[in-house]
Amino acid sequence: MSRRNIDLGCKGETAAASFLKTKGYKIICTDYRTKLGQIDIIARENNTVCFVEVKTRASSRFGAPDEAVQAHKQKKISESALIFLKDHKLLESPARFDVVSVSYVNDLPQLELVKDAFTLDASYTY
Repeated sequence: MSRRNIDLGCKGETAAASFLKTKGYKIICTDYRTKLGQIDIIARENNTVCFVEVKTRASSRFGAPDEAVQAHKQKKISESALIFLKDHKLLESPARFDVVSVSYVNDLPQLELVKDAFTLDASYTY
């Protein structure tokens, strides 16, 4: 991945975290990494643990940002989420997977939140 793409992704994640805070989310951690994958933002909205994938694009040439969260990425996020929930003794807590799309237009972020963007496949175990 190019330095430009890495910088754009970091910029998008920072914008997404600020955006989520304005929506009432409380950020637990960012850039959570496990041996199975990575989660951009873990937050709480009321009593629900939210695992948030952030997708950032500088243009629409490759489609909408949230279209990039396909089955393989969902599986990695889901597996990492199970590790987080188990390690923090939150397996009984309500949880969901959200996506924040960040599109830069004239260097200004346009953000869109998709709650319950995907569900945990019942075949995943930890």
